Amino acid sequence: MIFKIIKIVFGLLFVGLIIFYGCLWLLSNKQYKVDYGISFSRFHAQSLGLDWQKTYLTMLDELKPKYIRLAATWSETEAEKNKFDFSAVDWQMNEARKRGVNVLLVVGQKAPRWPECHVPQWSKEENNSEYSRSFFNYVKIVVERYQKNPALYMWQVENEPFIKFRFGECEHYDSTLVSDEVSLVRSLDKDHRILITDSGELSTWQDSSKVGDLLGTTIYRIVRTPSGRIWQYDWVPAAFYRLKAEFWGVNLENFIVAELQAEPWFTSSGPSNTDLEEQAKTMNIGRLENHFDYVEKIGVSQAYLWGVEWWYWMREVKHDASYWELVKTKIAN
Repeated sequence: MIFKIIKIVFGLLFVGLIIFYGCLWLLSNKQYKVDYGISFSRFHAQSLGLDWQKTYLTMLDELKPKYIRLAATWSETEAEKNKFDFSAVDWQMNEARKRGVNVLLVVGQKAPRWPECHVPQWSKEENNSEYSRSFFNYVKIVVERYQKNPALYMWQVENEPFIKFRFGECEHYDSTLVSDEVSLVRSLDKDHRILITDSGELSTWQDSSKVGDLLGTTIYRIVRTPSGRIWQYDWVPAAFYRLKAEFWGVNLENFIVAELQAEPWFTSSGPSNTDLEEQAKTMNIGRLENHFDYVEKIGVSQAYLWGVEWWYWMREVKHDASYWELVKTKIAN
């Protein structure tokens, strides 16, 4: 008798899950208007052998995004202790300002792009208290420098700070500093909101949804695992992200896509060492079009595209402008 009851319970749970999954797909049919921004990394552009300034200006002048995401990394701005160099960040901010482009500026130990944690070498020799003082001094100087810049649209504090696993140079990353970091930024600049980002597929958002003013998710629908296996998330309905945000009390107006995958996963250090045929397995024009269609069914009003350096590399080095032109059309519309 007990086994019969267990079978009935599990049967009902299975049917309930099927119905719930079907409802998620039904809720994923509505199309929402999305403003597309672009994430840019001068270091990634340089790693592709590109002139990063030319790449940046071409992005601004040809693609004409309303929003861009930049980073004032600690390792770049304070490579030597107490010696700050903001020349590259200043230039990017000012070029954006000239064109009326809104900048989402990242500050923190973690920032977009490899090696994930961008801390100066000298800081690794400091003890915990010394490290904290140095780190918060850097944050304070960055915020005070850019809070009055007309191009500044919003702060992003850290990049995916609450992911439980560590990779890149983040083996000893301390997420307990995030709350104090957010408080510091908020105390210095009361005019700009704060975004906290998290992985769309590898995190619950329990912590990230409680800290900032907005929550930003990543959307990676196809990835290459460390073993080289390709894994797809095409089975996840778009409404999943919307309901996940609402579950944690995040209103849609405070929910964005911080990274929308628009480049391949490479098999080695970069595209120069990865065959185009292999790259196409994780990004091609058809897939990119599907990613646009997918994000427009989530319910967010803003999404930042990830891969401008690669689109430009494909255009300039491989003479394939299809990705560049598709993004240009989407932003214009």
